[in-house]
Amino acid sequence: MPGVSDGLIQGLSVVIPAYNEAGAIKDSIDAVKGVLLTIHRPSEIIVVDDGSSDNTADVAQQCGIRLIRHPINSGYGRSLLSGIEASSFETIAIVDADGTYPIERLHDLVNLYDRGFDMVVGARQGQHYEPSPFKRILRVFFRVLAEFTTGQPIPDINSGFRIFSRAPVLEYRASISSGFSFTTTITLFFMLSNLLVGYLPILYNRRRGSSKVNLFWDTLRSLQIIFTAIARFNPLKLYLLLLVLNSLGNLILMILLGTAFATYFLVVMLAILIAWNVNFIIIAVAFLAVGLGKPSSNMTASLYKRRERERDY
Repeated sequence: MPGVSDGLIQGLSVVIPAYNEAGAIKDSIDAVKGVLLTIHRPSEIIVVDDGSSDNTADVAQQCGIRLIRHPINSGYGRSLLSGIEASSFETIAIVDADGTYPIERLHDLVNLYDRGFDMVVGARQGQHYEPSPFKRILRVFFRVLAEFTTGQPIPDINSGFRIFSRAPVLEYRASISSGFSFTTTITLFFMLSNLLVGYLPILYNRRRGSSKVNLFWDTLRSLQIIFTAIARFNPLKLYLLLLVLNSLGNLILMILLGTAFATYFLVVMLAILIAWNVNFIIIAVAFLAVGLGKPSSNMTASLYKRRERERDY
């Protein structure tokens, strides 16, 4: 239930993670302050300085907000969790400090959230959100994979501009990524827990400063998170997905062999592939049955208990 959890009063905490954003943090804070003046509820701004080597923390502190300082660079997700854990209110909004998100749309996110959503995400659009051809392929791949995982359309899985209920994030905190995949994780967990997630189209602005994202490692982490989410909430889908990927790999291998070699080695290759798939099925079923049964049951029980508490209000 939006606005009620753990005895916290209804209000809005805006968490801004920042790492070496001295040139942009003041403008971001001022923009958030301006929007909060139009939202008639208690509110606060929490800036989490993630071990910056510049004077980001000093600039932020002069703006009269709550400041949390990490002694070392701990990651985007860890910064958000620090702010969420320290928040005074149940409703959390997050936004980056680099000026890429239209902070003036925060009021629209709040209005949509108040209609009964558990999370509302600013779905990025515009010329500054258009990626390179390689990133575009990755984005389509992740979108298809995430929508297969949840069974729902996902216009933007990892937008850093959103508003959500604090309780589910704290409930899943041990499983949430401490890096840039934090937003991917909570999107999947909310959807797979049958919580209501809405989307609001927003224009994505030009970035101030350089991106902190490592495309290679963050792509691998995102894949790991998606597979973990499937394993916890719907192990059968993980088996089907791995089976499809394995079959595609087999098909590609056969094509690469070429028609001449494929004709000559067809019988041998088919025997190998059949043996491989049989072993794969046995291992996958054993892995899912033995290794994933307990986590999935624990997550289901935890979610059921939280639902029971919500009905008491």
